[in-house]
Amino acid sequence: MSSIRVGVDIGGTFTDIVILDETGDRYFGKTLTTYPDPSAGFIKGLDENLEKYGFSYNDITTIIHGTTLVVNALIERKGVKTALITTKGFRDQIEIGNENRYDLYDLFIEKPTTLVPRSSRYPVTERILNDGTILTSLDEAEVKDIFKKADAQGVEAVAVCLLHGYKNDIHEKRIYEIAQEVAPHIRVSLSSEVSPEIREYQRASTTIANVYVQPLVEQYLTKLESDLIDRGFNGQFHLMLSGGGTCTIETACRFPIRILESGPVGGSIAGAFYSKLCDFDNLHVFDMGGTTAKASLVDNGEPLITNEFEVGREHRFMKGSGMPVKVPVVEMIEIGAGGGSIAHIDRMDLLKVGPESASSEPGPACYGKGGTQPTITDADLILGYLNPDYFLGGEMHLDVEAAYRAIEEKVAKPLGLNPVEAARGIHRVVNENMASAARIHAVEKGKDIRNYPLFATGGAGPVHVCNVAHILGVSEVISPVGAGVCSAFGFLSSPLSFDFVRSYSGRLDQLDLREVTRLLKDMENEGESILKQSGVKDADMKVIRTCEMRYAGQNHDITVPIPNGEINSASIQTIQENFKQQYEKLYSEASEGVPIETVNWRVVVQGPHPELFINSSDEKLEMNPPVKNKRDVYFNEYTDYKMTPVYDRSTLTPGVEIPGPAIIEEKESTMVVTPTFKVSVDRYFNLILNAKVDAIYDDKDRKQQQYV
Repeated sequence: MSSIRVGVDIGGTFTDIVILDETGDRYFGKTLTTYPDPSAGFIKGLDENLEKYGFSYNDITTIIHGTTLVVNALIERKGVKTALITTKGFRDQIEIGNENRYDLYDLFIEKPTTLVPRSSRYPVTERILNDGTILTSLDEAEVKDIFKKADAQGVEAVAVCLLHGYKNDIHEKRIYEIAQEVAPHIRVSLSSEVSPEIREYQRASTTIANVYVQPLVEQYLTKLESDLIDRGFNGQFHLMLSGGGTCTIETACRFPIRILESGPVGGSIAGAFYSKLCDFDNLHVFDMGGTTAKASLVDNGEPLITNEFEVGREHRFMKGSGMPVKVPVVEMIEIGAGGGSIAHIDRMDLLKVGPESASSEPGPACYGKGGTQPTITDADLILGYLNPDYFLGGEMHLDVEAAYRAIEEKVAKPLGLNPVEAARGIHRVVNENMASAARIHAVEKGKDIRNYPLFATGGAGPVHVCNVAHILGVSEVISPVGAGVCSAFGFLSSPLSFDFVRSYSGRLDQLDLREVTRLLKDMENEGESILKQSGVKDADMKVIRTCEMRYAGQNHDITVPIPNGEINSASIQTIQENFKQQYEKLYSEASEGVPIETVNWRVVVQGPHPELFINSSDEKLEMNPPVKNKRDVYFNEYTDYKMTPVYDRSTLTPGVEIPGPAIIEEKESTMVVTPTFKVSVDRYFNLILNAKVDAIYDDKDRKQQQYV
């Protein structure tokens, strides 16, 4: 009997499947995502690939699943009818927000629509002070009336966020108990459990979002687990967390907001795995799929993590224009630039690409499923980057004529261009958009993007990566085997984990050290208890502590690592030095003599990273791989088509070197090697691309990189 682990990533266009056996062999699958029930595509894809590769559901020890279900439900407002219970006088906090204008000079600024209308926000008599003491007791009769009224109005979920509930949760817990007595069928989320930290607006927003999608997630995961069990699966079923770990179904159903970005983070986690495997300290993960492109940074082998995220921004790149969610998330920037992103002409007759996507239904025009809008995939097909007879390994034929028609009618004719010029324009616009977003993301983190080799993943990532690298001034690119399904592989390298946060603010030099130690220990004990229930041994657990800190008078904070064990005067000195180092790293200079304050204390408890055995070889066998065929491919360097050799990636062995231009095809993706790059294969069968010496960027290119 075989033993396999499976990663399944449901994206906007494709559902990706990776099967990994105990010997290190990997098996890849890709199928179109199904709407409106993505679980149908999950089961269909898994059925087909298990049969194809000779496995059964009984062979599976673990399934790790990533999904965009939560973020899509929030963006599209497809959650359940939700109400909010909050302290009297604070029912409008989620509409007032933090009083910041994300665009200072826009007189008609649009703020994100709240998930709970004012008529469904119920104030309740109670008051807890910022030190946790009770000023006014909870009016329980009022709470009972609220739940009766909410039930009569068809409310299915209630978020409870009381003032200073993070400091003392007694009133929130009592409201939950009353709910179980009066209306036990209504889902209730408490801010003291979902996001027990200071800042009322963010805490309320996070709690509302959590309960808003909870019934959908419960229904989806319960059905999916049942379908798997019916097919003979008896292993562990885990969900990918937005912060890079994994969790059980029970945790995901209770805190669905923690799987908000569970799909997109897979590429970043895969990048971290390969950075350690291949001795790259830093990587810039460039994950371009069918619907979006994501850019994230791996620093010293670890993805960057942020503790606040925005959902459904009114303006994609304007911070503050979305709904804040306070959960740990791998820090990334998303661009509406996937293979299915639609090209269009705006009101000023300018060519724009995205963020609207054709998704999998109807899909790009070339899919032949009724789509008529021109997309990036259509442009790539016209330019010769994609093989119409080998898309998904030949399982799906692409209609070249349909691609030409869509681009000619919707882009070329309005701009007075021919279809090839229009396709070239689409390709260049999207490359510039992705490079610009990635550059800004790096600059915001105090990083020089040119020092980060590009890690190309996703079905469309390898197609565009060389041109994006050239724009960014990056001279090295890495693309792993199965790049098109790399996010699903990233799931398999993630440990079971859980994170906790508690607010305890004050000056660093005036803290009650015993209280801090108790606070941290309580979180560690809770995390260890959760992991033990999943079978993780004490010796295999790892604890990571951080603290969000700032200088006195500041409104923003930075995350600083803190030592394990008892917090004493020596620990405080270490924390202070860590803060100064981190501050200097981000802002160049730390301030002397200014008091340092703590805000939130965080603990991550994680199990061991799975041992992944990836096939490798030090043998150099075939140094002259056979050319599969040749075809005309358009390159900007020639401003024309050029007959280009095409290679089958499965024939490329370690040590092989191929000069650009070249096309390297595998079932899940296609690597386009431009004339300015050359490619080699390392011992893990990764493609390593390096800029040719004679293709060093000229002064014009360098100035372009330095404008930020």
